[in-house]
Amino acid sequence: MRDPVPAAENPFVPGNQTAYRQWRESKLEGYPERLEQLVVEIRNPLQLSAAERKAVLHRIGKCNMALYVSTLGGDPDKESIRALGQQFGLQRLDHNMCADDDAISSLKIQPDALHRGYIPYTDRPIAWHTDGYYNDLDQQILGLILHCVVPASKGGANQLLDHELVFMQLHDLNPDFTRALMHPATMTIPANRSDGRELRPARSGPVFLILPGGQLHMRYTDRSRSIEWRDDALTAEAVSELKRILKKPSPYHFEGTLQAGQGLICNNVLHTRSRFENAGSERLLYRARYFDRIGGS
Repeated sequence: MRDPVPAAENPFVPGNQTAYRQWRESKLEGYPERLEQLVVEIRNPLQLSAAERKAVLHRIGKCNMALYVSTLGGDPDKESIRALGQQFGLQRLDHNMCADDDAISSLKIQPDALHRGYIPYTDRPIAWHTDGYYNDLDQQILGLILHCVVPASKGGANQLLDHELVFMQLHDLNPDFTRALMHPATMTIPANRSDGRELRPARSGPVFLILPGGQLHMRYTDRSRSIEWRDDALTAEAVSELKRILKKPSPYHFEGTLQAGQGLICNNVLHTRSRFENAGSERLLYRARYFDRIGGS
């Protein structure tokens, strides 16, 4: 892992304009322009070659994400996913409520009592979000793997967007926008209650936060209900601009549909999912959420 960036040199700290301008120039230099530039072919996820690991780390170092194409096809064995994560320093899985017993979630239509009401387990579209935005601040989801076992017969595409570029666009509009979205009470997710029982308390926190290592992390959901924003004019304007950036096509927005044996490995970038249909075979993706960032990034 890289050494932490001193606060005075951190481009994400409000007021560090010189550091920000230097980071911005470096960030945009050679930034991918096509989805295909994110792709790395890997032969054996259980044991990457040095060149494969380097290629993945290069893409994650530049844009916080990489797509891989493996020879796994429709193999439903999860051990390859776990092993792949471990090779990038992903060790601490989030045992969230709807995950399987091994903490890796099977994303498919599941109408049972446990999964009912949670959109990832339906065929409905999912708006822009980062995973685990409702978690405690000391249990944020920093790393994420999405692996396709069986694609839908139609739909199920993902849009992807590097959260650092969202920060950059907001900061370029008005540095006060990013400052407002770093306030510790910017976004509150109300408590999750079911049958009169509290499953999760209300959680408040910033949209953008700086991790102990100096990296930028984002917690966000584009939901319009069951969310409370800090009640002040600047926050309202910043959130409005953020939503506009997410919805307006740009060279930084990537879109594609994972096929069998393909996956996304990332530092929990912003992503969506379109509605899908099953016909003959059932769409199945594995989702592994981690409290770790990708090693070496």
